[in-house]
Parts: sequence; structure tokens; C-alpha cells
Amino acid sequence: MNQWTPVAEARRLILSRIKPINGESWVPLRDALGCVLSRDIVAPFNVPGHDNSAMDGFACRAADLSAEKDTALRVVGDSFAGHPCTQSVDSGQCVKIMTGAQIPIGADIVIPQEETHTGDAGEIIIVSSERKVGTHVRAAGEDLRRGDAALSAGQLCHPAEIGLMASLGIVEVPVKRKLRVAFFSTGDELKSLGDTLIEGEVYDSNRHTLAAMLQQLGIKATDLGVVADEAAALAETLDAAAAHHDVIITSGGASVGEADFIRPVLAERGEVLFWKVAMRPGRPLAYGKVGNADFFGLPGNPVSVMVCFYQFVRAALWKRAGRIGDGMLPTIPAITLAPLKKAPGRTEFQRGIMSPKQDGNWTVRSTGDQGSGILSSMTQANCFIVLEDSRGAVTTGETVQIQPFEGLVG
Repeated sequence: MNQWTPVAEARRLILSRIKPINGESWVPLRDALGCVLSRDIVAPFNVPGHDNSAMDGFACRAADLSAEKDTALRVVGDSFAGHPCTQSVDSGQCVKIMTGAQIPIGADIVIPQEETHTGDAGEIIIVSSERKVGTHVRAAGEDLRRGDAALSAGQLCHPAEIGLMASLGIVEVPVKRKLRVAFFSTGDELKSLGDTLIEGEVYDSNRHTLAAMLQQLGIKATDLGVVADEAAALAETLDAAAAHHDVIITSGGASVGEADFIRPVLAERGEVLFWKVAMRPGRPLAYGKVGNADFFGLPGNPVSVMVCFYQFVRAALWKRAGRIGDGMLPTIPAITLAPLKKAPGRTEFQRGIMSPKQDGNWTVRSTGDQGSGILSSMTQANCFIVLEDSRGAVTTGETVQIQPFEGLVG
């Protein structure tokens, strides 16, 4: 057991060797979605650019308003978004103002329309109440001040980032080049979709699973197909992939069987950092380097592929792409609804179904059989139940940590 690498140590070893990619280009704003910023985006002006109203109502002077009795003010103008009032506000005056409109000179407070009524002579009556300077006023630079970093290098451009840059007048965006990832499966028993199966053969689901997980992260990867269980074929594929990609991911062949060539071939052409992790599922995990490319040799069992990808590869791709943050999946506590089988000695990632209780806490139960080849357990589950290596069997009502599947994007 002492030859197995603990999960936390495996993560540390991998991430300590991952280096962010180099290379920068400038792309039109509309093409920046899904790209990683290579530089800070600095605000060229204050946002908002002027004091403006947060409400429809009346802009006036707080010093004019009484907390003991209603206050009558004379309307001297209107202020609309894009059409500010040029009339300054003096004592006893107010300006009718719309949300987003510029605060006129002299005014320092906005009274919502519903807190006013019109007097017999057309004046505006402000209902008595305690009023503070700045109420319902959005100050210039409240969101961003000129020279502030609006976005940081390493941020991924989601729709919100695109919108923010548009509000700053950004036309072209400095971004890192896209991460280049290649993947393939190994195994003479594997066939591609559309082929006719003979006895002993199975369709290769892992490549399609990997393609989908990579696409969910915004990575357009190269599918190199199925590589035969031959050392020469594997070596040739690895060399070709390493010449044009930053990361190589394989499934199958990472164990110690006679037809498992990943580890020895990788050792000849690059380096192997470790290859057995104290976890279930997914123990035979290889990590290393082929040329300048990072290499991940995932197990062949379908569930193990997904578990290893989310627990190790996802964070590595995050860092390799130059993104800020650690890329690790968040965990939350949940109360078990039924016992969970577990022996101490390795971390387990059981498939679970989480649901909320009326008191706001989360509960979780197992999907059932936890075999690493039962891909249907992933389709039934909506979370991983993370059981630490030192933990034994879990009884009903105990608290465990879970990783929700929802939100495993970007």
C-alpha cells in the first residue's frame, strides 16, 4: 500500500510541473468568448462616467428636506438617460429624473417617485423622512475608476467579460493562444462507432466521453482514434502528438498487464512521475512528459476515465491554459441517507444523488453498484461523494463532502 501515491500528493506533483503556455494574439471582441486574457484590461475612464440616478424620481438637495414635515419643491427641469438637464438645482428646487440619467449640478440625493406626490400648484411634495446625502445616487467611478484593472490576466472570457469590455469601448482583446490537446484510446478490443462488432470487441466510449468533457471546458481537441496495443504504434503516435500539442490524454494501457505499454513507452520517450494513485476508481493513472507536452494516461474503465479527468486533468488543463484560480471542483457538506461501504486506505469517489432538505441542508445517497465499468452510474448521479483515504464505512446520518456535477464547465 505504501507504493501508492495519495490523491492530494498526486495533485500537488502534477500541478507543480505544469507550466502555463506562452503566446499571445489580439482578437476582435466578438471572437474573444472562451479565450483567456493575456493581459489586464484597464478601464480607460470611470464607470459610471458621471453621477447618475438609481431610481425614477426627483433629484434635489438633501439639506432642503425635513424629517418632521413634508417638503414642497419646484420642478425646474427633466433629466433623462442620454439627455441630461442643464439647469442646476438651487435651494427649494428639484429635477425630475429617470433611472440612469445624470444627476444635475447642485443635487445630491434622489427621492423615488413613489415617495412623492404633486401639490395643488404643481409643486412636488416630498414625504417627510430621514434622508441622507447620496441616497439612490450611483457615484461616478463607483463600479470602476479610470486606471483600475477591470479584468485580470488569466480570466476566461465569459459573456459577462465580453459585455464589460464592450462597455469600456474595447475593440480588440489580448488573449493567450488556445490550448492544443490530443487524445486517443488504446486497446485491440476497441472499435469505432459504425463498425460491426465481433465476439470480444466493444465500442470505444472513452474517446467520446473525453471529447465531451474537453468541449465542456471550451477546448477543441484532436481525436487521434484508437491505437493498437503495440509499443511501436504507441511510440509513433506519442511522438507525432507531442510535436503539435501541449497536452496528450490517453485512456487504457496504463496498468501493468502484458499488453499495457503506456508506462514503458512513456519512460523511453519522456518521463513518468508516478503511475499508481491511492484512489477508487482510477488507481492506474500515469503522468509524465513527452517532449514539451504534458501526458496523462488514464485508466480504461469508463467511470475511472471521468473520475481521473475531473480530479486531476481538469485542474492541470486550467493551469496549462494560463487561467487564474486552481481549477479544482468545489465541495460542499451533505448528510448521508443510507450507509456507504468503504475501507480505509484510499480516497473513494462514489457516485451519488444529492437533494436539498427543507432546512436548507443537502442530503446524498449512493447510486448503487460502484463498479468502475458501470458508466450508467454516472448518468444516474449528480455528484461525487468524496470519502477520504482514512475514512471507513459511513453510517446513515453522517456528514460527507460532495462535488456537484452541475456547473462543471469553463
